[in-house]
Amino acid sequence: MKVVYVEKKYKAAQRFKSVVEEKLSRLDKYFADPATATVYGSKQDKREKLEISIACKGLVYRAEVSGANNYENIDLVLPKLEKQIVRTKQKAKADRRNAPKVVGYEFLEDEPDTKLAEVSKKKTFNLDPITVEEAKDAIERIDHSFYIFLNAETGKVNVLYKRNDKKYGLIEVNF
Repeated sequence: MKVVYVEKKYKAAQRFKSVVEEKLSRLDKYFADPATATVYGSKQDKREKLEISIACKGLVYRAEVSGANNYENIDLVLPKLEKQIVRTKQKAKADRRNAPKVVGYEFLEDEPDTKLAEVSKKKTFNLDPITVEEAKDAIERIDHSFYIFLNAETGKVNVLYKRNDKKYGLIEVNF
């Protein structure tokens, strides 16, 4: 597995990179084609954040954790990634016959549940053109973590969402 490091206010030591690469290589058994892992390390105050994304054949698996140090974070993020990978592989196996069976998990103790939660509520609404500033006001008024709107400036559907750092993120949808 190819590993790429992106460091933000954090310089990863060579020992850390070796540990990450060794542990990520144990996930190679899930990928028939070469996969690329992107490891994002950052430091915020006294906490360190580790995010790992693995891309292979158009699929992306992503997990992030934060804690006292990134050596501990490695052991927290890898089971999350393996759970996503196993769940995806099990769904694909259910769709295909004679799919290869993976024996034993690297970071998981139990087999993950492949059944996703049901859609319990459906809402329909009209998209009236508004600005990003008006969408910020709306997201605060309705006290949700996201807001979908038609951007009056660009004419595109946008999703405004609250980030963990108390800032906003904006997703612009292209058709």
